[in-house]
Amino acid sequence: MHKSIIKARVFATLALIILTFSFTFPMIAFHGTLNKIEAGKNDDVSSFSKTIWNLYNQGRYKSVTTPKEAHNNLDEMMSSASEIGVASLPIWAVSLEAPNYPKEAFPQGIPVYFHFDGYSGEVHEMNTINHYVGMDPMWVGGTIEREIGIYALLALSLGMVFFIAYNKKILNYIMLVPASLPLLFIADYSYWLYWFGHNLHDWGAFKIKPFMPTVFGDGKIAQFTTHSYPSIGFFLIVAIGLLSLLAFFAKQKALKEMNQ
Repeated sequence: MHKSIIKARVFATLALIILTFSFTFPMIAFHGTLNKIEAGKNDDVSSFSKTIWNLYNQGRYKSVTTPKEAHNNLDEMMSSASEIGVASLPIWAVSLEAPNYPKEAFPQGIPVYFHFDGYSGEVHEMNTINHYVGMDPMWVGGTIEREIGIYALLALSLGMVFFIAYNKKILNYIMLVPASLPLLFIADYSYWLYWFGHNLHDWGAFKIKPFMPTVFGDGKIAQFTTHSYPSIGFFLIVAIGLLSLLAFFAKQKALKEMNQ
């Protein structure tokens, strides 16, 4: 077997492993669980979903209103009616600071984390702030992305498996999709920030002009200081992207040399 084929398969396998264990697997394991919790059907939540959530939430941010004994324990989180986020790894983090949220009570400001399939962090408090300036709650945006996210990742994973298993040239281009994940996420994230900032409502107690929220870095909205930075999941999709590009070019080289 051509050595570049071996390299391509190694790179693609590593990308697939990162994708699976960081995003696809926890998304599948926790799929539909928040809907059950919101509907008051806590008893219908499987022990498997609880185990996966507990595992993936180790060390993750919990709302300041969450009892400490409930941290990393989904049963306790449900019993205490604490704010529960999704299980997959967070991709982007946004936080707000304001005089009415003192550091003593909110040491990290009001943080919210964006995932492929939802949110985590101080989601309720962030939606309250959004309402204050006439902005829609976060769940209004990205509904299609959240609905199809799990199926898109499963289809992408299957495509990567075909790339690893077969040496058809057409299958090589599949790897350009995971390679583009960081750019696709930033483009979609930026679009929804623009949409929220330019579709303000009259209900806001504080009137502001349409604006573009900060995509990356620090900014100001009314009396709030904003911080918007990548989280661990973004660095992982960058790693997936780089490995996918390496796999693409390695197999391109192999196929070219094998057909000479």
